[in-house]
Parts: sequence; C-alpha cells; structure tokens
Amino acid sequence: MMRNTRPLRVLTWHVHGNYLYYLTQAPHDFHVVTKRGRPSGYAGRAGVLPWGANVHEVVAEDVASNEFDVVVYQQRSHWEHDRFELLSDAQRRLPRVYIEHDPPQEAPFAQRHWVDDGGALLVHVTPFNALMWDSGATPTRVIEHGVLVPEGARYTGTTPRGIVVVNHLRERGRRLGADVFAQVRHKVPLDLVGMEAQSLGGIGEISNVELAQFVSRYRFFFNPIRWTSLGLAIVEAMMVGLPIVGLATTELASVIRDGENGFVDTRIDRLVDCMRTLIREPALARRLGEGARRGALERFSIDRFAHDWDLALREVTA
Repeated sequence: MMRNTRPLRVLTWHVHGNYLYYLTQAPHDFHVVTKRGRPSGYAGRAGVLPWGANVHEVVAEDVASNEFDVVVYQQRSHWEHDRFELLSDAQRRLPRVYIEHDPPQEAPFAQRHWVDDGGALLVHVTPFNALMWDSGATPTRVIEHGVLVPEGARYTGTTPRGIVVVNHLRERGRRLGADVFAQVRHKVPLDLVGMEAQSLGGIGEISNVELAQFVSRYRFFFNPIRWTSLGLAIVEAMMVGLPIVGLATTELASVIRDGENGFVDTRIDRLVDCMRTLIREPALARRLGEGARRGALERFSIDRFAHDWDLALREVTA
C-alpha cells in the first residue's frame, strides 16, 4: 500500500524562533498557536524571520475547531495546560511529539521527564540530552540541529576580538556562564550580543537575519555556558566559518575537536591562552574556522534535519 505523502497538518507553538523556522523547512503545514498580544510561547509568525507559506497562525480559541494530523509540543506548560485547555478530546488523542530543547534542570542525571506517555514520541535535540534525561517508558529519538545561514555570511575574522551570543546572560547567571564571561573579558577582548546584553556592557540584540553576517567579522566565537543544550548560535557560527572556543561540557564536547575546529576545555586559563593565540594568529583562526564549517555541513545540514523531521512525523502518523 502506498504511503500517504500529502503534507501533514502540524499543530505547534513558537518557543524558540530560530528552531521553529528550521523545523518548518520540513515539507508540512505548521499551524502555530497565537494569543492576543503575542506573549512568550504564542508569538506565531512574529519577528523578522522569512516564514514560508507553509507556516500558518491559529488563534488559541480556535484550536479545538480545527483539524490537525499531529501535535508537536515544545514547552512543559503547553503539555500540562494547553493540551487540556485548548485541545478537544479528539485532538488530545492525535499522534503527539514533544521536543525537549534542554538537558534536565533539577538534577543532572536523575530527573524524570514529565512526558510519561507510551503513545508519545519524545525528541531530544542532542545525544547528551537523551543520555541525561530519565525518559521513562516514553519512546525517544534524537534529531540533531540543522541550520541555514545567508549565502553571503562567510568568515572574515578581521576583528581581533571574540563574540559571545547569549540572551539575558545577567539574569540567567552561573548556568549560562555569566561569571565565566566576566572573568574572561578582563583578559581577552570580547563583545556580547543578545537580549539585554547592554546590562553587562554588551552591544545588545542583533536580529535573527543579521546575526550570521554580524559575527562573521570576529576572530572566534566564545561559548561560556556550563549547562544547556547545544546552542543554535554555536552551530550557525560554525556554518559561517568561525572557530569555536568553549567549555568542554554537554554536547559541545562532542562537536568541537581541539586544534581542528576550535578549542574546548574545563580550564578557563587554558581557554584564555587559546583565545589569545587566535587573536595573534589569524591564519590559525581561519584554518580552524574552515574545519568548523566542514563539520557543520556534515553534521548540521538543514536537508538532513528536514528529512529527519519528515521521517519522524510520517512515522508517528502512519
């Protein structure tokens, strides 16, 4: 029997803008929940990203009266509250996928995931996350990131400084490495961009569509984060061709290979030495950046990502 290949009608939410944009490169129709005022989690097609014609908005009050093939949850509140408040009984029985964007926050290896549902699919965005979460009896799959950067965004490295991209770094504190950033910036020239970066003396927020071109002139990308998923900003910087310097924690330790596409270590002093070397030796920085771009093309291509998601959605709705 021939498998149905029509585009699926996918209900989801806007949790991480860039991730949603990349997710919608899969060949399906995505219906994104909105609320009045577009609060966090309900922004729909908002922002400057070039949303495709396959991305539609559905007002929260109208969700129950629409028809979908699969529901893709991306946030705990949507799973625990919106599922019961917005969806009809029939919609709650639809094939369901939950994307877990982060490693466990309450306990690094012992936290049980709240999606305890043998009929759902729990998708982890890194193998590290899948390792650390206790996913219980819920079926799991890893779908690693895939990214797109503008064709013209290619590494120049002409600015002998490092670039750090973290949103709300001050308020997110040690987990996101605010103290590491503060320590290192006194020894190495660094610029910080992201939401509320000005509160730490940074530049501020750069729009999604401008960020790749903006970071391309920096000598290297520095990631001070202790505990998070693999940031899309890192993968995008690799795709541009920046060498990556960061803490050898979480998935980054499997992505960056010392001396091939950047440097990772748990010793801050050594990372400072590596950054100083990259500033002194632009040819080395360019060579490592070329390695970063090759690795990103091999591991994080948007075609592979879209194919993986197409396969997952087809399987859960089969």
